[in-house]
Amino acid sequence: MANQVVMPKLSPTMEEGQLSRWLKKEGDTVSMGEPIAEIDTDKATMEMQALGNGVLRKILIQEGESAPLGQVIAIIGEADEDINTLLQSAPAAAKKETKAEPESSTQADQDQPDAAATLEKDTVAKDAAAPKDERAAQSEATKPSGRLVVSPIAARMAAESGLNLSNLSGSGPGGRIIKRDIETALKEGAKTQPSAQAAPSRKASGKTSGAPAQTPDISGASPYRDVPMSEMRRTIARRLVTSIGPVPHFFLTTEVEMDRAADLRKGLNEIYPEQKISVNDIIIKAVAWALMENPDVNASFQDKVVRYYERADIGVAVATDNGLITPVIRAAETKSISEINSEIRELAGRARARKLTPEEYTGATFSVSNLGMYGVDEFTAVINPPEGAILAIGAMAPKPVVRDNEIRIAETLRVTMSCDHRVIDGAVGAQFLQSFKKVMENPLYLVVA
Repeated sequence: MANQVVMPKLSPTMEEGQLSRWLKKEGDTVSMGEPIAEIDTDKATMEMQALGNGVLRKILIQEGESAPLGQVIAIIGEADEDINTLLQSAPAAAKKETKAEPESSTQADQDQPDAAATLEKDTVAKDAAAPKDERAAQSEATKPSGRLVVSPIAARMAAESGLNLSNLSGSGPGGRIIKRDIETALKEGAKTQPSAQAAPSRKASGKTSGAPAQTPDISGASPYRDVPMSEMRRTIARRLVTSIGPVPHFFLTTEVEMDRAADLRKGLNEIYPEQKISVNDIIIKAVAWALMENPDVNASFQDKVVRYYERADIGVAVATDNGLITPVIRAAETKSISEINSEIRELAGRARARKLTPEEYTGATFSVSNLGMYGVDEFTAVINPPEGAILAIGAMAPKPVVRDNEIRIAETLRVTMSCDHRVIDGAVGAQFLQSFKKVMENPLYLVVA
């Protein structure tokens, strides 16, 4: 019996999914439990498995398009089974999610995936019967002036291959550049070329060899391209709205002398040269130690109660191509700096490959965000609800300091703690920073603790 394949809930915070890649094509036989597609969720790329046996009769959502949870994205049935009834009910389900949007809006492309897929097929069919010059004219006519509409997977493929998207004509709905267009361009050997307008040849400008290139006349607004948000970026946007506005932030900053921590790092790397211990590994261990010393900070606001956690589960902010994600070091207070280093490396690598499971990036009790490696001296981070605080780490730098009435040069680090005032008072946050500063300036606490 034929059944509808719907967009599944693959993570606790997922509200819709983006079809990254179909692992099966129409007409392929599928078995229960067999992966049939890859779905981009808000945090990771995960496989969707077939819930029955049969043949993949119809694909309703194309690669690069999004659908809300529960929307029909495909139909599986027997090879000779009549699926017209299911096909007729699928668009009806999609229309419930449809919003009125301007025809140039890329959000409309995503809110109406079934209609977009149908339009794309109609466009391809018409293009196949039209002469090449006519197809190019039609594609150019559907593309708004100065604007490129690109599916996420097409944008990623173009960036990886060095393709100039402004030289491509999209075959998707409304002139949208989709995966098929990138694959066609790659087969034809298209490479990134400078725009004729942006880089006119010396011959065309009438200049002789060695003469400076003539600057072209430029007028009007800058050309641009619209790339639909990834599910991760959409989730980040939604969560930030629920954080910096509703959560009453306050900020505490202190400066830490890092000479002894730097000596500890050097010593550890002499013992474990293959691990390449970082200052950040020591910071995470120190944060866990300070949380155990100040349990009132290891808490979160839960409407009618304040929840206090018994473990220091530290979220470590990791930058990826699709946005920020915070894999969690569980019970960091029980782990050595070497163990923390190994775990961070493994989790960060899978985070960038979008291979984390939901359990590995949810449920932190406190987070650390480090921009010191980018030369940022000091910044404030936004709390990741429902956590009660986050610590922003700046860059280490030599600075004159006074010690025992003498001026000397020391490596210093500025850290800023963002606190949820519903959970943490100023004095409580200050005591946590005192503990953190104490252990960073005297890291032997981490050895004897």
